[in-house]
Amino acid sequence: MSRKTLNLTWAALIAALYVVLTFIANAAGLASGAIQVRLSEMLTIMPMFTWAAVPGLTIGCVLANLLTGCAVWDVVFGSLATLLGALGTYYIGRKKPVLGPVFPIVSNAIIVPLVLQYVYGLEGSYWYFMVTVGAGEIISCGLLGWLLYKVLRRTGIFTGTEQKK
Repeated sequence: MSRKTLNLTWAALIAALYVVLTFIANAAGLASGAIQVRLSEMLTIMPMFTWAAVPGLTIGCVLANLLTGCAVWDVVFGSLATLLGALGTYYIGRKKPVLGPVFPIVSNAIIVPLVLQYVYGLEGSYWYFMVTVGAGEIISCGLLGWLLYKVLRRTGIFTGTEQKK
């Protein structure tokens, strides 16, 4: 299998998993709002294994937000937060894995509260939303993501896969 085909396959698989996991969290009432724990955010550690995860996560987030009925600006800025988190995880997390989950946690904790205030008009301060969104991201990216990272490292599923752009 060529590198391009392998990377495209990984990106598509990660995007599809992101959408499915967002739908599960959405069904449980956890995918949006002031308090959100998107199970799909655990996949934000994937750029530590392959560059294909960066576009996969971004496209997955765009699709998940569109399909769950998010406002247009939420689709734009929520996906931007995911893209920035994925890039940080790819460039820094690969060298220092313990820092990998930090980037999606921080990017979402900074950007999503603005979306909640200005796009959805939720009552509450920016700092309150930063804490609630950040706490959800710590659960999703930090705890579940780190657990997924450990499982994927142990299985060796990405051993020998393309690690570059």
